[in-house]
Amino acid sequence: MDRFSRYKQLLSSSSFFKLVCGAGYEELEQVSKLTFVYTLAGCTGFDVSANPLVVEACNKGIEAALSFDSPYFSNDGERPFITVSVGMPGDHHVRKAVITQDCIGCNLCIPSCPTEAIPSNLEVIEDRCIGCGNCEAVCPPSASAIEYIHNEKEISLVLPLCIQAGAESVELHAAIADDITTIKEWTTVCECVPEGIVSMCLDRKHMTNVHLVERIKLAKEIADDRLIIQADGVPMGGSANNFNTTLQAVAIADIINKELKFKDRKFNNLPILISGGTNTLTGKLARQCGVPFSGISIGTHARNIVRPELESIVVGESSIHLTEAISLAENLIRSNIIDQSKKLVNC
Repeated sequence: MDRFSRYKQLLSSSSFFKLVCGAGYEELEQVSKLTFVYTLAGCTGFDVSANPLVVEACNKGIEAALSFDSPYFSNDGERPFITVSVGMPGDHHVRKAVITQDCIGCNLCIPSCPTEAIPSNLEVIEDRCIGCGNCEAVCPPSASAIEYIHNEKEISLVLPLCIQAGAESVELHAAIADDITTIKEWTTVCECVPEGIVSMCLDRKHMTNVHLVERIKLAKEIADDRLIIQADGVPMGGSANNFNTTLQAVAIADIINKELKFKDRKFNNLPILISGGTNTLTGKLARQCGVPFSGISIGTHARNIVRPELESIVVGESSIHLTEAISLAENLIRSNIIDQSKKLVNC
């Protein structure tokens, strides 16, 4: 079976789990460690920044795991799929925070950052910043010291380099209202990977449910059966591990199912990945509510649960820290991806 068919098979069986390293996260050593741990835990996909060096770092972790002689590996030696993420100007996934001279030095932003991108000198470490907005949320109104810059990439130039480095799929973060600009960028993405899977990540910050559905229809006209929709409930919002945190992630998947997949036979087989506020309970909530999905993407929560062990892990080497990290990662995957052929219970 070729890689495209295998990808589609994983999606159709609702058994695709993707670890999101982050569209803006470019700390190479940490990317390698995350992909090393999660490959050993049985992860089927990774989402990384559209940077050839980051793709190479991701591959480094995967290769180390695939050649690892240990009892950990739980995915039959299958290589996970690498997706690179690009975004439209204005999408929160591809922005970088900047602390301005208006800063009053309250330091509230430091503990709020999920990637430890803000050190004591209050100069944002760009490679770690994922643009989540947590720092802005805690910045006192009297200061308003957080601004953003767009992590601009010329996708027609960078995507071929990422594919050459080992990426097999591209995801466009399109959380903006402008359809014309989005579809123009989407066309470029599809042309860069003419035979691969392409994904569009959408949330409802700037779109109504009707607009969301129409955007998906436009995307499918160009990508056809290569299209995946990543339904983003609360982008980068998975820091807490409870049902309320993941509620919107399941809700947006429910809307796409009810307003599109169940109504139009052309979309019956459209793969939906649930993301944005995803955590240990996402799959359970979706199943309890009768919301079908093709897979789950987890970023913040997946990274946070292994963070205490990650600094002590060396890629390619065994340790008690690696064992603990793999156990945590595997439990997260298994709690979300189970046999969805079992009867779903309606809420």
